Amino acid sequence: MAGRRSLGRRFGWLWGAYAVSTAGTWLAFDAFALIAVLALHAGPAQVSLLAAVGPAVGAAVSVPLGPWVEVRRKRPVMMATDLIRCLVLLSVPMAFALGRLGFGQLLLVSVVVAAADITFNAAAGAFLKDLLPRQDLLVANGRFEATTWTASMVGPPLGGAAISLFGPVTTVVADAVSYLLSAAGLRAIGDAEKPPARTEPAVTRADDLLDGWRHILADPVLRPLFLNSLVVNSLIMAGSPPLLILMVHDLHFAPWQYALAFAVPCTGGLLGSRLAPRLVARHGRHRVLFTAGALRACWPVGLVFTGPGAPGLVLVMLVEFGLIACCGVFNPVLATHRLDRTPRDRVTRTLAAWSATGKAVTATTTALWGVLAARTGPRTALALAGILLLATPLLLPRREHATGTGSEPAPVAVEQDGG
Repeated sequence: MAGRRSLGRRFGWLWGAYAVSTAGTWLAFDAFALIAVLALHAGPAQVSLLAAVGPAVGAAVSVPLGPWVEVRRKRPVMMATDLIRCLVLLSVPMAFALGRLGFGQLLLVSVVVAAADITFNAAAGAFLKDLLPRQDLLVANGRFEATTWTASMVGPPLGGAAISLFGPVTTVVADAVSYLLSAAGLRAIGDAEKPPARTEPAVTRADDLLDGWRHILADPVLRPLFLNSLVVNSLIMAGSPPLLILMVHDLHFAPWQYALAFAVPCTGGLLGSRLAPRLVARHGRHRVLFTAGALRACWPVGLVFTGPGAPGLVLVMLVEFGLIACCGVFNPVLATHRLDRTPRDRVTRTLAAWSATGKAVTATTTALWGVLAARTGPRTALALAGILLLATPLLLPRREHATGTGSEPAPVAVEQDGG
């Protein structure tokens, strides 16, 4: 289809809400760590605790919410989590202004935000599946992916500049406002959502809490994709702190050079997200998932060879560009495949289980790699992560299976412009 493929007014409001909250999130990237260091004079142990414990505990807190959300309309839940995130984030600048901000408050806010993130994303996946016909899901997920990479490219540099000019809590205020705007965008969608049929008690039997994991592990395609995603994402994220130490501390790159090394390669995410519908239309969903999933594991080992000066900076940019481009293809196809293989009455629980497990595993792996880097050096930690990643394609599904609704979806019409 020539021109941009229209997905309707209601999707436009949903996309707008996602875009503004994602922009706020990336504008405030590492804001709590910076506040802990600059305002509370926290040490490395506290910063690591903030990075690991908040998401891990938030993931655990979110688990009982999955079955509860499953039997409720999703848009009000999404709006409520936006407002909760807005309010708890605003508590940080208020406490800072009163001279009452403490490390414990930052930790508590990070837990609440992480739990709300997981709950929102799980509800949003179910809402999207009901909002759009099946053949449009990949286009929609591609637009979300492109939005994420655009925000990750622009947000951190702008956030760093804002913090330098206006102080450490500035971007937290902006992030809070972005959630308020997101809630307003979701409200503008309108109240046409039908309440889900209640085929079981509203919650919360212990059995309900496991239903998301049960569905994932019983599915011959989702199970290997789930395990692959857990290992790949956690190892990629675990390598970030050692790489920061290697570049900024050992090789004496300036902070702006470190930021540039990750901002520029995000263009690969834009490229990958645009290519995903075309590649699926030409080669099929299974082949694209397997190929992009395997290729994204091949890049990080190259970071071991990072050296000083311009050559080292260019090497990091090339490695990150290749990694992010492959992720830009893989992620929206995975998101679409996961929705397609999950019954409507299990979408929220499945996405909550997937996300909660991912956050917990990533937090644990990041903490372990921090200890490894401290004992053996950042290059050794990066090398081990890279070598382990090379084995992760073995976890990808090798055979093509019919989708959850019984057949492979019709090819998606390809966009000619736009994200």
